[in-house]
Amino acid sequence: MKKFFYIFLFLLAAGQTNAQLHEIGVFGGGSNFIGDVGKTNYVAPNNLTLGLLYKWNKSKRHSWRFSAMTSKVTGNDLDSDVSARRDRGYRFENRITELSAGLEFNFFDFDLHEQPFFGTPYLYTGLSYFKHENLYFDAGQLRRDGRSWNFAIPITAGVKMKISNHFVLGLETGARYTFVDDIDGSLPKNSGLDGFKFGNTNSNDWYVFTGATLTYTFGQNPCYCKE
Repeated sequence: MKKFFYIFLFLLAAGQTNAQLHEIGVFGGGSNFIGDVGKTNYVAPNNLTLGLLYKWNKSKRHSWRFSAMTSKVTGNDLDSDVSARRDRGYRFENRITELSAGLEFNFFDFDLHEQPFFGTPYLYTGLSYFKHENLYFDAGQLRRDGRSWNFAIPITAGVKMKISNHFVLGLETGARYTFVDDIDGSLPKNSGLDGFKFGNTNSNDWYVFTGATLTYTFGQNPCYCKE
């Protein structure tokens, strides 16, 4: 996470030259995995997730958003409601480190010139680039086969509120649709391990981050006046 912190410092310094209002802050919450191993619940956070956020507010309705997140993701077939998974009994653990950039859209005007204690629901999407371990199962035992970076599409919904002149609190859930199927070891990336495939090979993995954001606003207030 240290190198990601330096990226955020660069963005903060670059943003000082623009006549916009900026936000920088933290994310804290939990993660859960949706794939071929473990539970099939869409939102069931069970591992700590931490992150850094930067937002460049371009108008009352939209912001450019950048983030760096890290979390462990796990799955255990014994926790599943699917009897076939419980009989199989696989379990895995992986580490996700994610960089994401995209657009955050506010349902209502979010004007930070106004007094505290107003808020709005919002949606966020863009593109995520994440690192994870390549896994596979050999005779029921979890094996590791290096690390790789891959892409995902974040689909996030939340609500945020200005709680003081300089702080904004948000609550959100964000699902990431990935372009891989080996986070849980069900579809090994190495073609030499094709014999170890299992599960639905036509459905890629998902992971979900659920939690709270706290951001500090700074910079010259933008003018959202109509011309």
